[in-house]
Amino acid sequence: MNVLIIEDEKSLGLEIAEYLAKEGFIIDMARRKKSAEEKLFINNYDFILLDLGLPDGDGLDLLKQLKELPNRDDAVIVLTARGALDDRINGLEAGADDYLPKPFALSELLARMHAITRRKHKLEKNEFKVHDFTLNIQNRTVSFGRERINLTKKEFEIFNYLVLNKNRVIPRLNITEHVWGDILEVNSDSNFVDVHVKNLRKKLAQHAPIDWFETVRSIGYRINI
Repeated sequence: MNVLIIEDEKSLGLEIAEYLAKEGFIIDMARRKKSAEEKLFINNYDFILLDLGLPDGDGLDLLKQLKELPNRDDAVIVLTARGALDDRINGLEAGADDYLPKPFALSELLARMHAITRRKHKLEKNEFKVHDFTLNIQNRTVSFGRERINLTKKEFEIFNYLVLNKNRVIPRLNITEHVWGDILEVNSDSNFVDVHVKNLRKKLAQHAPIDWFETVRSIGYRINI
């Protein structure tokens, strides 16, 4: 999953980025409203961590701009030192999914991100049954019975993304943006997505049939559940 951290306090932004990167997230950062606007115009994100007090503008205005963009599904967690009830209400009413006042524990931030993922995809818990396999979005594992399958980080992210969007055709470009981050940094003519999917399928198929893992010609992939 890719995350945009919009935080003008450099040390805090780097601390969050380092922590989430270790948890397997793809990180993008902005310290000003203008640079955040540019990134939001180009890329979609799974999560946006938004500081309200930006040096060149109000984070609430940025949040309102984001919600006006078509076909956006970014989850937003507002991170701010503001403790007033009105600020929390304004953030939520502007479209934020959650509100976390500073200072906060990074483990709590991660827990809230997992909770939003569960709500967004209507999951009751962090584990998801995928036919004969079990995917755990918190532990970032895929298992067959009691045996954990040795997937690379990219293979897990692809499988996780397709499972969370089950029964939908996901274009290769969407997979690229979700798993690798900034689409401008990736050669769209490359077949690297197909190579990773091929390796993922091979590892799964060693344990059970995977006829539910479908290739949609010239478009992308779909997992049928």
